[in-house]
Amino acid sequence: MTEDLPALPIERIEERIYTVRGQRVMLDSDLAVAYGVTTKALNQAVKRNREKFPADFAFQLTADETTALRSQIVTSKGRGGRRYRPYAFTEHGAIMAATVLNSPQAVQMSVFVVRAFIKMRAVLSDNRELARKLAALEKELKERLDVHEAAIVSILQRVMDIIVPPALPEPPKKQIGFQVKEGNARYRARKRS
Repeated sequence: MTEDLPALPIERIEERIYTVRGQRVMLDSDLAVAYGVTTKALNQAVKRNREKFPADFAFQLTADETTALRSQIVTSKGRGGRRYRPYAFTEHGAIMAATVLNSPQAVQMSVFVVRAFIKMRAVLSDNRELARKLAALEKELKERLDVHEAAIVSILQRVMDIIVPPALPEPPKKQIGFQVKEGNARYRARKRS
């Protein structure tokens, strides 16, 4: 790197990487600053070389995406702000933009941009691996707790059986009133002769 160009740390570039449509992207204005050109010059170079920027390299944000991103990064929307929707560049689009610009800083900064995307991807994959490990640990812990819970319930049931004796049957209730107890009378029919 030459002495006249300030080194832009990867962390500053990482702050300018957003997630749009499920992809990690940099906005045209941020990429232009990193490459040392104006946003207008960057967008003109992209339009002149449109065949080098398919939809998976660069795309223009919709009005809703622009509004959502504007509220996220707190940019102005009134006078002095942008008059058109920004373009978003994926990692490959950012590299391709460096090749179509005639700026020495663009070539040098493309290395930093690529490293920032790689670092962001590594962080993301580390987080996914960590989430996968936590899910496996949670499942194993739940299985162990289920086994321990069943054992504890069994022990508590045995303790309750010892502490609380089984209920004795209630004695029959005496009936109130006069009771006549007779044996069964036999009635016979006699034949008349």
